[in-house]
Amino acid sequence: MHTKATPTHCPYCALQCGMGLTSGPGGVEVVERPEFPVNGGALCGKGRTAPAVLSSRVRLTEPLIRSHATGRLEPATWEEAVARVAEGLSRTRGEHGADACGVFGGGGLTNEKAYALGKFARVALGTSQIDYNGRFCMSSAAAAGQRAFGLDRGLPFPLEDIPRTGCVILVGSNLAETMPPALRYLTELKANGGKLIVIDPRRTRTAEQADLHLAPRPGTDLALALGLLHLVVAEGRTDEVFIEERTTGWEEARAAAMAHWPEYVERISGVPVPQLRDAMRMFCDAEAGMVLTARGPEQQSKGTDTVGAWINLCLATGNAGRPLAGYGCLTGQGNGQGGREHGQKADQLPGYRKLTDPAARAHVAGVWGVDPDSLPGPGRSAYELLDALGGDIKALLLMGSNPVVSAPRAAHVEERLRSLDFLAVADVVLSETAELADVVLPVTQWAEETGTVTNLEGRVLLRRKAVSAPDGVRSDLDVLHGLAAILGHEKGFPTDPEEVFEELRRASAGGAADYSGISYARLKEGNGEGVFWPCPANEDVNVNVNVNVNEDVKENAGGEPDAVHPGTPRLFLDRFATEDGRARFVPVAHRAAAEEPDAEYPVLLTTGRVLAQYQSGAQTRRVDELNSAAPGPFVELHPRLAARLDVGEGEPVTVVSRRGRAVAPARITSTIRSDTVFMPFHWPGEGRANSLTNPALDPVSRMPEFKVCAVRLERAS
Repeated sequence: MHTKATPTHCPYCALQCGMGLTSGPGGVEVVERPEFPVNGGALCGKGRTAPAVLSSRVRLTEPLIRSHATGRLEPATWEEAVARVAEGLSRTRGEHGADACGVFGGGGLTNEKAYALGKFARVALGTSQIDYNGRFCMSSAAAAGQRAFGLDRGLPFPLEDIPRTGCVILVGSNLAETMPPALRYLTELKANGGKLIVIDPRRTRTAEQADLHLAPRPGTDLALALGLLHLVVAEGRTDEVFIEERTTGWEEARAAAMAHWPEYVERISGVPVPQLRDAMRMFCDAEAGMVLTARGPEQQSKGTDTVGAWINLCLATGNAGRPLAGYGCLTGQGNGQGGREHGQKADQLPGYRKLTDPAARAHVAGVWGVDPDSLPGPGRSAYELLDALGGDIKALLLMGSNPVVSAPRAAHVEERLRSLDFLAVADVVLSETAELADVVLPVTQWAEETGTVTNLEGRVLLRRKAVSAPDGVRSDLDVLHGLAAILGHEKGFPTDPEEVFEELRRASAGGAADYSGISYARLKEGNGEGVFWPCPANEDVNVNVNVNVNEDVKENAGGEPDAVHPGTPRLFLDRFATEDGRARFVPVAHRAAAEEPDAEYPVLLTTGRVLAQYQSGAQTRRVDELNSAAPGPFVELHPRLAARLDVGEGEPVTVVSRRGRAVAPARITSTIRSDTVFMPFHWPGEGRANSLTNPALDPVSRMPEFKVCAVRLERAS
């Protein structure tokens, strides 16, 4: 007999699809939650098979300590394991200073865990050296949003608005494979008469749905956006009233765009001028339009400027700050949004506060009961932190990440991890990174714990515990509590997630990402649809809230607010989050990728995901059904390129960059540019795509250039 379904959310991508879990003789099963608005009950294969990773057959169920005698990881008690971690961190701090201890988090950690991890680093360890793998996700979009709007939230409107706009430009996203349940929003858009433009160097399953597909050379999205803005100006399609009333900086941004005439952009990007004109007119002819970006334009050494150029296009055409229009980012990781809002990012404190702001430091220090001056300053970004391992950073505590597979220049990162004096990893499975650790701590996962996550819309959701974890497994909050106690902080690190969330509410109050009006009780109400931040507590409710709850998507007319803040599904309808309330144009110009093809490395490599696997694959590669659908890496290349190499379908190909090499079977298709190859990045070993990728960093976001580097191809012996 099955138990009543527990409402919860998928452990994978940032849609955070609603699902129910039942437990019976056959184990844990997934049932649909059709009432949850984001996915309406639909799930992809990863969501349907997520309970498979709960099995003790594939996951960690006891702590492991590396034996000094054998050099192997061997079972240990929790007391032994936590004591070994605390001793390693304490010894390093005592011998080399607090900043010799690093902390690396993950975009899949709940808000409570991310908050506790940031607090642990800064209070219990006193280190500035903390960042997380979400830096590799949407940091460029976040930086561009901050520059233009004064606030970063992945989507400033709910997904339900997308089918009701007139035109969507989707840049560097393959929703059909990365977020399948979200594809329905684009299908509905077209059914309603709206237009879809997809920009991708590959003709993906998503691009096949488009009214217009533009296939630029990787690394040229910035030029493409500027070329479209040039055409908007040249054909008199700017919204002068919006520009005058709600923006600043237009003259400089316009001058920068006018230097990118269509023929010049065609030479750079390979997109024909007639297609550029078609795209511009399709976007401008619509009553309202949206630009949505993903990792394609963002994971570049100029990702912030690239996203800024697409934002400029929205602002110039009046497609921002009004209903059914605007710029949005499709966040990738499950809690990529909330994960950076509450303190595990190198330069931020909870509530999306800046670590360099004295008032922010004072507020958070007051909640934590510490002296503001005791809080360290900003530390290194994710790749810079990993690159410093074994040098300035001697010991590392890592939670919920697998950089051996997911980091750029991965062989170098693996070498840096091996060079540490001490490495502790808390994870659900024995990942490739955990295999290198001195101590491995087995921790609970999504269905075995309660906690909040924030999806790509800024919707704060409650994942509920549905099953008990195996004996020998503890939560990350238990880990941090135990370590903090040994390090001299017996209080301040509770193990109950709701208690942590109550403290997070206070710490976030008044910040950009204000969660103070959200509680567990509220998140359990109704159909569990969640609450959109910002959502201040009652006393902070402002009449002039940019919130919209009616069917016609009309701006809230004001009046007396309810006793409880309704949350903010739609941002910027009255004003932007800048000091003067105006959005800022930022002048940008095209520049080449950090590494362009040459005689030695004549081909461009771009990377991405496939439908059946997720991120580094540490969990999905342990699910038989998913492995059957996507058993291993491959190199996707055009028939002309394959003919030059004399390589046939399925034959092994060696891909070589200045950083390393990878070998994988050829997948020959005419849906990719002939000057470009594509590799998915889910696998370790000889097919590891990130052995090749370039860690060149965006100067603002510190995002590595995953999406473009120069390679050569060889027939594998």
